[in-house]
Amino acid sequence: MYRLAKDIQIRKVPHAQNGDGEVTFYDWLLAEEARGHGRLFSKIVIPPGASIGDHTHHEEFEAFYILEGEAFINDNGTQIHLHAGDMHLCAEGDTHGTRNASEDTDLVMLALIMKA
Repeated sequence: MYRLAKDIQIRKVPHAQNGDGEVTFYDWLLAEEARGHGRLFSKIVIPPGASIGDHTHHEEFEAFYILEGEAFINDNGTQIHLHAGDMHLCAEGDTHGTRNASEDTDLVMLALIMKA
């Protein structure tokens, strides 16, 4: 399987997980294509002032890698500050949320959600 850049599904999600602003998802792999093993492989762009609200992962885990910008992460109630090149893992049953830490630069990250 392959997917050309021109065929990537682009989703603009206002208030993702009850967060602020609008987040854009560039979906490379859709849940139905993951054959029951996961539900997301995307590039996510979070503009300044926007966020993905706190949410818990049930029967799945999420890993993301910061490509550009900086993020404030709520990792089970602990606030952490990540930069380009850093990675975050939200294990099954854990809670996290992500906010763009910059006032003038997009936060760009790769995200993968797999079944636990």
